[in-house]
Amino acid sequence: MALLNKLNTPFFQEAGEIARFTSRFFREVSKPRQEWEEFVNQSYFIGYKTFTLVGITAFIMGLVLTIQSRPTLVEFGAASMLPSMVSVSLVREIAPVITALICAGKIGSGIGAELGSMRVTEQIDAMEVSGTNPFKYLVITRVLASTVMVPILSSLAIAISLYGGYLGANLKGDVSWSLYWYQAYKVLIFGDFVPAMVKTIFFGFAIGIVGCYKGYHSQKGTEGVGRSATTAVIVASLLVFILDLIAVQVADVLGLT
Repeated sequence: MALLNKLNTPFFQEAGEIARFTSRFFREVSKPRQEWEEFVNQSYFIGYKTFTLVGITAFIMGLVLTIQSRPTLVEFGAASMLPSMVSVSLVREIAPVITALICAGKIGSGIGAELGSMRVTEQIDAMEVSGTNPFKYLVITRVLASTVMVPILSSLAIAISLYGGYLGANLKGDVSWSLYWYQAYKVLIFGDFVPAMVKTIFFGFAIGIVGCYKGYHSQKGTEGVGRSATTAVIVASLLVFILDLIAVQVADVLGLT
């Protein structure tokens, strides 16, 4: 009994509710007639509206990483390895994770606040009364859109951050355009791109499902909407790190690292 009482905590209750919410998503998404028009709209808002923030962050990230890494490599006489080191770091880990965290903050909070306000103002209840399936229209479209758009944003972030690295390499050095990209790509292998792209799919799904869950089950009142948006960011960011840890371990077991 003591063990059961310990397990009966808000953390495990929340985890169970999210798991049940996720299982409902897979049941509903397998049923016919998807809301493709709403899916396109959400892809636009999630992808296009987030691209500027992701692009600026990626550019600064590549620039700063190159500038800070250069003195250490110069000290060891390995300045020529700068493009290779930057490209491997950005492709494997930094760009996908930072992009996912940005999306967790912007997309997760946005979905949580939007669905939370709809729950508080009883718009979701009105959709149920009118015969519309609010779960399929509101949840499935947003989860699918985030699952598709986060990998795309991550790919763009990798390209932009590598360009930022090129500018950083030329602030105190002189690396030609062709030489930089040759050195940046020659060390990258198939096992660098695949795990990075696969895990961003799970990042996007986790961000979408958590944001939708928090908003869909928001408590009454404006305080509940704010709590839904805040907790959506916290839980989604935590899941990003957990999924990244799992992805690294799986890639290591498969020999892709």
